[in-house]
Amino acid sequence: MTVTTPSALAARVAETACVRDAFTLADGQMLDSYFDEYKLACDPQLLHDVADAMAALVPEDAEVLAGIELGGVPLVIALSAATGLPAAFLRRLPKRYGSKRQIEGAGVEGRRVVLVDDVVRSGGQLLAMTRILRIAGAPVTDALCVLERPLGGRLLLREHGVTLHPLLTEADLPAGGEAS
Repeated sequence: MTVTTPSALAARVAETACVRDAFTLADGQMLDSYFDEYKLACDPQLLHDVADAMAALVPEDAEVLAGIELGGVPLVIALSAATGLPAAFLRRLPKRYGSKRQIEGAGVEGRRVVLVDDVVRSGGQLLAMTRILRIAGAPVTDALCVLERPLGGRLLLREHGVTLHPLLTEADLPAGGEAS
């Protein structure tokens, strides 16, 4: 077991997953650095340590953790293992064949679900997934992320009754570790 301080964990996350390179967001905005959730997810020790640290952010009354495709899926699996809570997986769109489901894994109806994602910027993706879960009968009032960028996500979510619990904010990253 690796014991790590918050600043040491932030430095490891920044070194592993914060990439300085051109990156285009879904809205077309160009960035010169970004958070690469796949680099975090493919480092088993770092993923384990991030999940252990995020476990402290999970509200006590949580019943299910729901990861958003694709970046939230490895995180929710690791967080599920760290907390013992069951996991659900959310697709942006329902599967077009087979089960045709948008929500897979643990049942969510009537259960207190906490959303899990890698990065929160504007909050739009988390809000869309909150709506899907609420339509499915799951009360959602909390969301977790590895990294929060100050681009309005926290405020948008709060306006819709969701409290954001980031493990790290952009300000926690070492100098030069800014990421999308």
